[in-house]
Amino acid sequence: MKIAIIGGGGRVGSCAAFALQCSGIVKDLIILDANQSAAEGEALDLLHGAAYCADQNIFAGTYADCAHADLICITAGLRRKPDESRLDLINRNVGLFNGILDSLRQAGLRKDALVFVVSNPVDILTQLAVERLGLPASQILGLGTMLDTSRFCSLIAAELKLPATQVRAMILGEHGDSMLPVWSSATVDGFPLLKFPGATAAFQSKIFERTQKSGAEVISRKGGAGWAVGVAIREVIECIALDKQRVLPVSSQINGTYGIRNISISVPTVVGRAGILNHLELELWPKELQALQSSAQALKTTRAKIKYSPRSLHDDVVMR
Repeated sequence: MKIAIIGGGGRVGSCAAFALQCSGIVKDLIILDANQSAAEGEALDLLHGAAYCADQNIFAGTYADCAHADLICITAGLRRKPDESRLDLINRNVGLFNGILDSLRQAGLRKDALVFVVSNPVDILTQLAVERLGLPASQILGLGTMLDTSRFCSLIAAELKLPATQVRAMILGEHGDSMLPVWSSATVDGFPLLKFPGATAAFQSKIFERTQKSGAEVISRKGGAGWAVGVAIREVIECIALDKQRVLPVSSQINGTYGIRNISISVPTVVGRAGILNHLELELWPKELQALQSSAQALKTTRAKIKYSPRSLHDDVVMR
């Protein structure tokens, strides 16, 4: 599989590239960045470790190389400030993201190419890509609440002294302030999490609050997330590359699931080699369903403030 990482010279892109190199599932890894020297440096550093990882082609490339990629992962973006919500990034990041979409259009895309959005605010930018790239919506997905879900499960495990890999619980909705925890289906190795000693209402409130604030906590301590988001990116790409058809909380355009329409947001989603295979409307507690619908409405309200023409770029998209 050939993967192009746009923004690969930055913290998130380079951590994703390293995670993909270690996984060994990618044959070609192309690093793109506005800072060409940084892209070349990251590619060279990864190449130097190839003997101990996997036989892969790793190099710094250009948008022309994206024309032949199976999947284009977009991590480029401006950093969130410690006291800034992800949605506050919209006015600073939409212009940058539009420029990336323009460059991809001009380079040309394969008809079966997948576009994987990581840049924040990820739900808004994923919807923007759906509306502007000209690809089927099923071929465009965002990281959504994958990182939030990993943080959620890891914090639960640490607090209850359980193996993190056996904790299964999802964060759904917006990757941001209106996200919601799904306690109703949370399990530990198949057993209901809320039956475990210590999983009290106070525990639930504490864990979710820390999950919500995890991004800002990491930013204040080290400047921004890197390793955990890199692993989350690898998890999605591995699911695609191996056609695992797993249920993941990625962001994609929703058209009816849980009564939500015409916005990209995270719901239980079956992901495989063709991208988004299905949205699952699994039973939620009434308060969880209400929170999910409120999260979708919050995103729609924000999206309505963005000034762009969704159809202006469709007519001249080059497909391969």
